[in-house]
Amino acid sequence: MAFVVPAEIGHAPYAAPLLDYLVGAFATVHVIAVREKLFPELSEDCWLLYAEGFGGLASHIDLTVCDRFKPAKTRPKPTVRVDLTEWRTIWSRRLRPYLLPAELRTLYSCAAAHPESRRLGEIASVGIGYVSGDNSFFHLRPSEAKRWKIPGAFLHASLRNGSAMPSQQISRATVEAWMRADDPILLLRLQRGQELPQSVRAYLDSSAGLAARQGYKCRNRTPWYAVPDVQTPDYVLSYMSGRTANLVLNTAAVTCTNSVHAVRVRDPEAAGKLLPRWSSLFVRLSCELEGHALGGGMLKLEPREATQVLFAADSIVEKAKSDIVEDGIRTLHRWRHYVD
Repeated sequence: MAFVVPAEIGHAPYAAPLLDYLVGAFATVHVIAVREKLFPELSEDCWLLYAEGFGGLASHIDLTVCDRFKPAKTRPKPTVRVDLTEWRTIWSRRLRPYLLPAELRTLYSCAAAHPESRRLGEIASVGIGYVSGDNSFFHLRPSEAKRWKIPGAFLHASLRNGSAMPSQQISRATVEAWMRADDPILLLRLQRGQELPQSVRAYLDSSAGLAARQGYKCRNRTPWYAVPDVQTPDYVLSYMSGRTANLVLNTAAVTCTNSVHAVRVRDPEAAGKLLPRWSSLFVRLSCELEGHALGGGMLKLEPREATQVLFAADSIVEKAKSDIVEDGIRTLHRWRHYVD
């Protein structure tokens, strides 16, 4: 059998059971990874899947990595033979790492197995920010808060999306700049059972408030105006990124929406040592490997994927050749169609 399949077959969790079934049901399973779009007018990247010998048992997965698809009478020769044990254990049943040369895969697998290497999830928790139910209603501009006479005790500065993230840290100066620009950064933070002043009640009963309470999230919580899961993370991590995922220290104690990830440190000593390395080449490579491509050249890091980002042991980093790691990052950029 032969199929055109989404490129997600190389990384998506729901693709793993399919490939597991196929290698247990066919003697040959062959995936052809094509970098250039098979259908240029579509946003979806597509690969090819081929299997034969039904009733057999595959000893490996054949993988052909190619820049473009060229029609031919026979299928292309495999460029990589994927060992099933390695694929299941080291790479969590993902084929995307096999887009990289063997030398770099070996370096990364050695780093993952080293007892002094750490995953982000070992030193911090990663979760989504709050879901307001109506961002335009629950986030006020400073001028709006002043006009409605809403006390500061009921407002909390918030990072609404990744595009507003600074490169280094969210400081008091950052928040002050947002305030001067009159950006809609003030979350209306109300608690269940809290006594509300008349000015807040007037805002809740405004035409915008009457519309907001009809939304799905608002009408399914009690009270409708109490936004749940509001937290002040230690760091904020971009959810979707261009060149690389951005991790920013939150010294201003702002909260954040679910457009970014909230990172809470569990091991302060390890975090102090490792998190400043976030922009290093090896961690950037890890973000590319543990995350996945999204349309438009974006890199997406789900919370589960973010917890797997690897901080390699010092001895591994010292041995790593920077040009090889940089080339690996560029390779994965090309495969997700990101142009520097």
